[in-house]
Amino acid sequence: MHRLLAFFGLAAALSAQDFTTWLNSQAQQLLRDRRAALAPLQTKAEAITRQKLMREKLLRVIGGLPTYSGPLNPKTFRKLDAPTHLIEMVAFESLPGYWITANLYLPKSPGKHPAVLFSLGHWNEGKPAAQRIAANLAAQGFVVLAFDPMGQGERSQAFDPRLNRALVPGGVPEHWLAGTQAILVGETLARYFIWDAKRAIDFLASHPAVDPERIGATGCSGGGTQTTYISALDSRIKVAAPLCYMNSFEVLFGGSIGDSEQSLPNFLSEGLDQTDYVHQFAPKPWLIGSTQEDFFTPAGAKIVYEGGRGFYRLFDAESNVKWVVGPGGHGTPIEVREAVYSWFHQWLNPAQRAPEEDPKIKMFSNEDLIVTPTGQVATDLKSRDLVEILRARRQEGKREGDLAAEVQKLVRPVPTAPPTKGTDETFTFEPEPGVVVTGHLLRPAGTATLPGVVHVESGPKLSERAKEIAAAGAVVLAILPRGLPAPREYAEYGDWMAATRSWMIGRNLAGMRGQDIAAAVKILAARPDVAPGPIRGVADGTAAVWLLLASAAEPRLGKLWLERAPYSLASALDTPVHKFLHDAVIPGFLLSWDLEDLAKGRSVRWVQPTDWNGNIVKRNGPQYYYRFFDEMNERVIRDYLLQP
Repeated sequence: MHRLLAFFGLAAALSAQDFTTWLNSQAQQLLRDRRAALAPLQTKAEAITRQKLMREKLLRVIGGLPTYSGPLNPKTFRKLDAPTHLIEMVAFESLPGYWITANLYLPKSPGKHPAVLFSLGHWNEGKPAAQRIAANLAAQGFVVLAFDPMGQGERSQAFDPRLNRALVPGGVPEHWLAGTQAILVGETLARYFIWDAKRAIDFLASHPAVDPERIGATGCSGGGTQTTYISALDSRIKVAAPLCYMNSFEVLFGGSIGDSEQSLPNFLSEGLDQTDYVHQFAPKPWLIGSTQEDFFTPAGAKIVYEGGRGFYRLFDAESNVKWVVGPGGHGTPIEVREAVYSWFHQWLNPAQRAPEEDPKIKMFSNEDLIVTPTGQVATDLKSRDLVEILRARRQEGKREGDLAAEVQKLVRPVPTAPPTKGTDETFTFEPEPGVVVTGHLLRPAGTATLPGVVHVESGPKLSERAKEIAAAGAVVLAILPRGLPAPREYAEYGDWMAATRSWMIGRNLAGMRGQDIAAAVKILAARPDVAPGPIRGVADGTAAVWLLLASAAEPRLGKLWLERAPYSLASALDTPVHKFLHDAVIPGFLLSWDLEDLAKGRSVRWVQPTDWNGNIVKRNGPQYYYRFFDEMNERVIRDYLLQP
């Protein structure tokens, strides 16, 4: 046998960092195209036409919005009395059986007041993080509604009363979990965050203490995201002040990309950037709040600010866009907070001069601000988890589709074997320009033609199984697809940053890695020492989805060994908790197909098939194979993989 080299020193391969750089190059070209499309705008009429077009695109990438118009069914649980304001503990329905908990801050003066919708960032505590700003605004004469986002505060998903906590940490991880599930059914998590905000405006607008013609919106971090969305898409918001969020993807894309509700499929490929939200709001007043040392950098915020002012100039309203930068890191220092107070007074309450922040304002503990008796809507209000809604949405939205066309779009297979560079044993190839993949060839000594096997690796070291297969009598091409090995941070959620960056530019991570596999099949099939007949493919876990996509795009890939791999994408909707789905998620795929559709027409052996938590699941059918206790690979290689 040829000398077996380990997969070390893959400097020529597209590593995780190299892959980020390649994705960023694609993103920056899309952003340059967007700038070019904006350049010809000269008149207000042209600006209004663009607003209409961009609104259509924003709604499309969000996945549309619900059309539910049922009652809020509000509940008030109790009240807190502070010297300058009151706080009511309230809850209301966003969708049937899907509850929102909120703190309603009320001035002590009578009559109708301006109001502020306060969206929360990614603090696990949820609404208490709004208290300092909300209490000061209430003391200054504003009604403020601060509400828990999905997965935070009292809205934990997968809440287990036996543990008195969710099965996963709150905030970002719960957003990742629900976000990938939403994408599978052709929607986004943003769709549900925006709808929560819309229903919160419904609540405010109907409150007897609120003047519905004077409603503003603010929030920091993830709350800045939601403020940006709802302000752009709901005309009832008259003044916007998103904080510690707004950035152009010209700066942001290669860094802190944001989680599932912040970075939307096809956002950049549709010609959008964050500045387009500001454009949607024109000519109403928009304040951007930043800090000097934030990962949402001032450099990125400056691009949004300048782009916003340029667009507002077409409405003769350039001064209606303002930018304030405070000291420190991610958050809202007093300089930013007081700019927010002043901004809302200027536009919503001009009769009263904005006072400075009250350093002695009454602050309640996080526990004081809990709404429901147990602190969770799942127990007190029997609230549904979002995954239950997504399962129903899948059933409602099922449609016929052209799988072959979908696979071609996802995988983009090369028509012929790409050229290789290197030795006969170790070489690189480009499945598309700028993407470099490393292959390592193994075969027994001799001149006989042998079955060809593409072995999908997941790490930098050549697997022992690839060597076993070659020793059993095969020509094995082991490849490490683009962007691997993935960063270990948040590993159990999959390669979420690569997946997110990919879907933003209109690509798909699983499809691109399938493209790498399909190109390797063509290289292997062109070798004179590979026997006619099907090329075999071997992959583990979520890499099996890439292999299935490659096999649907490449007819020669006709016999697959999938080891401990999920048997269905739909099973990812069976529970709020799942692992590694970012590596395999395909937008909207479940509305028309599942993995078994990709497997049709070829021989597939699922060895130890699993669900999306890595549990082996008993399935019936000849394609499923279960090992006995100490069974190794020899039997599957001998009796299945290398059989004609």
